[in-house]
Amino acid sequence: MSHSENRWLTGGRVYHLLADWLRDQITTGAYPPGSVLPSEMALVDQFRIARSTARRGLAVLEDEGLIVTLPGKGRVVRGDAPDLQATYRYQVIARALREQIRAGAFPAGAPLPSEHALRRRHRASRNTVRHALAELEREGLIVAQHGKGRFVRSAQV
Repeated sequence: MSHSENRWLTGGRVYHLLADWLRDQITTGAYPPGSVLPSEMALVDQFRIARSTARRGLAVLEDEGLIVTLPGKGRVVRGDAPDLQATYRYQVIARALREQIRAGAFPAGAPLPSEHALRRRHRASRNTVRHALAELEREGLIVAQHGKGRFVRSAQV
C-alpha cells in the first residue's frame, strides 16, 4: 500500500488494503505482541484515508483476533498476556459464562443465573452484565425468553 502519494485513497475496499498492510506488519514482527498500533488519526494522516476507513480496517483485525482495544491505551497487538485477553469487563463476564457453557456447567436448556446474581458475582453494573449477555445471544449460545430469563440454547434450535 503506497502512502507516499499526495492524494486520498478511495474505493469501497480500501479498508481491506489497510488491514492487509497492518496484518503484514504484525506477522513480520514490526508490531510484536503487546505493541500499540498507530491511532486512527495517525493512519488517516499516513495513508490519506477517511477516519471511518481506518476504523473499518482496524475492525477487520479485531474481528480476526489479531488486535484488541484497550481503554486508555488504544489498539494493541494481541498476545498471551492476561491483560490483552479481554478488553472490557463485559468481555470478561461473557468469557466466563461461555467457558461454563462449553464445559457443561450449564447444559442445553438450563437457565443462566439472573442479571442480579451475575452483577453480585462479578461486581459489575447492570449494563455491563446485559452487554455480556447480549454478546452471548449474538453468538447463538443463549436465548432470552421474555419474563422467564435466559437459557442455554438447545442443540436442535
